[in-house]
Amino acid sequence: MEFGLDIAQQRMPFDEVVSRARFAEDVGFTGVWGFDHFVPMYGEGPGECFDGMTTLAALSSATTSIRLGLMVAGVTYRHPSVFANQCLTIDHASHGRLDIGLGNAWFEAEHRALGIDFPSTGERFDLLEDQLEILTRLMSGEEVSYAGHRVSLSAARMRPVPVQQPHPPIWIGGAGPKRTMPLVARFADYWHNFGGFSTEQIERMAELCEAIGRDPSEIMRVASLSLDGFPGRDPRDRGVIARERHQLPLLRVARRRARPGRAVRDRGPARPADLTRGRAAGQSSPRRTAAANPSTVTSPTQRPA
Repeated sequence: MEFGLDIAQQRMPFDEVVSRARFAEDVGFTGVWGFDHFVPMYGEGPGECFDGMTTLAALSSATTSIRLGLMVAGVTYRHPSVFANQCLTIDHASHGRLDIGLGNAWFEAEHRALGIDFPSTGERFDLLEDQLEILTRLMSGEEVSYAGHRVSLSAARMRPVPVQQPHPPIWIGGAGPKRTMPLVARFADYWHNFGGFSTEQIERMAELCEAIGRDPSEIMRVASLSLDGFPGRDPRDRGVIARERHQLPLLRVARRRARPGRAVRDRGPARPADLTRGRAAGQSSPRRTAAANPSTVTSPTQRPA
């Protein structure tokens, strides 16, 4: 079992964002995660909120070993080719520590307020499929022409190829049976759902993988645990918790179920937190030849898709 920390880069100075990431690295978390929004998600009134992708770029130089990701990047916020290049850049800047989280975006009010186009649900899923196709194809380093639902490429190419081969691990959030789960089966290395997974969802994923000739054990299931309670407070008092949550040094922690064959980077002598990971350092991965291997997760609440 591995753990990651959600640092939620809002309502704090950027130095505190860096401090939380370094804290997570120092105590042995395998991943540190931000969210992908431009306005604060918790609390009342205006407050700091830092862009997700440029935050990861900054943290790639402020940390040395912890993995970095957003849970999850919304496909409406960046053109798919621009997002692919941003991921490529962060993968190199971090020396292979990027995890790519993707979702179809949900916060309509934020889009409307900032003048960002917010297509229909079906159109956003079309865009998510295009993003996944474009991301994985461009990271091959080869010339790519692609006729997509909403975005197409013509003789496009990006270099260099990523540090992590064939590309950084892809995380997809949500458990919608019509569009999300088929995309997970096709593209995801990690499948995230805030409340865990039902037997029916796991069986359905196995069927989807079997239909395309993929081993379902290649997809790691990930769940989140929200640490937002206060001693002695009625847990139903969500309004108070929402206003005060940003004061917590540890926001949300997620856990994932271990799968054989996924390597953990050797960080030297084990620390107490390392002993919970349940796998020997240095195991080879059947799917990646990365300098740094996929790890943990944390995340804000995922909307079903």
